[in-house]
Amino acid sequence: MSTPARIGIQLQPQHAQYPAIRAAAAKVEEMGADIAFNWDHFYPLYGEPEGLHFECWTMLAAWAEATSRIEIGALVSCNSYRNPELLADMARTVDHVSAHDTGAGRLVLGIGSGWFEKDYDEYGYEFGTAGGRLDKLRDDLPRIESRLGKLNPAPTRKIPVLIGGGGEKKTLRLVAKHADIWHTFGDVETFTRKSAVLDERCAEIGRDPGEIERSVGVENVEEAEALFAAGARLFTIGVGGPDYDTAVLADLLAWRDAKNA
Repeated sequence: MSTPARIGIQLQPQHAQYPAIRAAAAKVEEMGADIAFNWDHFYPLYGEPEGLHFECWTMLAAWAEATSRIEIGALVSCNSYRNPELLADMARTVDHVSAHDTGAGRLVLGIGSGWFEKDYDEYGYEFGTAGGRLDKLRDDLPRIESRLGKLNPAPTRKIPVLIGGGGEKKTLRLVAKHADIWHTFGDVETFTRKSAVLDERCAEIGRDPGEIERSVGVENVEEAEALFAAGARLFTIGVGGPDYDTAVLADLLAWRDAKNA
């Protein structure tokens, strides 16, 4: 793969007031990160379970106004929480808001099937089964694509779709059919095996696997280096509030610049 390395950071919207989150988004853009993600949960995943937390998509709209260069998105939006047509309209709107005067939006539409049971229980969604949630994602992705094609005004660009997950029987088939970016977690061995399965899923439907950017969560430069050699190109670290420590991000950005030189 000749595509360059890119660096993302997930600013987890937990344990911080919004001014700190907004300042973190501005800082990582200034540092040169390629993508700033949040996540789509209603409660913290780490630390105090009833701690400070904010909603995903309203925050993305705010980031669209508060930033001007960096791509933005959810890692990942939970398909269960919104009607797919509504989600498409929300994505199109954030795409336009993020375009400012350039005409080109900066939204990445990250999506997954959902997994955090507390969110479902507290907000009144049916949790069901992992397989059922994946089946719903399978059925909803074409609806999202169809609605994006009907909206007026249309999106400013073909909004990149990122699908998160590593399930080989269902998720990677959805990635092969619908995604521009595949996001996963794991060591080099796991990534390599699942990446090969994704290549097979693409071959089954006649799609060039090189069209799908491989994205992975990392904790340091050493992991990124090993995963780059295995074919990953987008590397994302996660940081939470209240401090939003960007030390590892700085290391990854220096590594990216040297790698892409």
